[in-house]
Amino acid sequence: MALTQQQRDEKRREKAIKLQEEDLRLKVRPGTKKALADLMEWAGIEEQGEALTLMIHHLHALGSAKARPLLEPPRHKIVLSEIVVRKLEMASRREAVRICNEGEAEE
Repeated sequence: MALTQQQRDEKRREKAIKLQEEDLRLKVRPGTKKALADLMEWAGIEEQGEALTLMIHHLHALGSAKARPLLEPPRHKIVLSEIVVRKLEMASRREAVRICNEGEAEE
């Protein structure tokens, strides 16, 4: 005789408790979802949970020194052109003069 839905749910909960399973939720943007889909396709993996679990364990197996560079978020380098630097300096000087003039006017 087949198990009822309630019996299957109870059996699944008991197994999860025994294995100390825990749900991890992950919100992703389209680019991240596409990257995961590509990785899964390359490896022939159909389940997202399986792909994430394998990636975590393989990354962990690399050790701290080798895994750390892969876990650093990309940083954008901001480079200001000379004209922007000059405009910022001029604006800063104007603001300093304005503040000095306000201080003199209050006295």
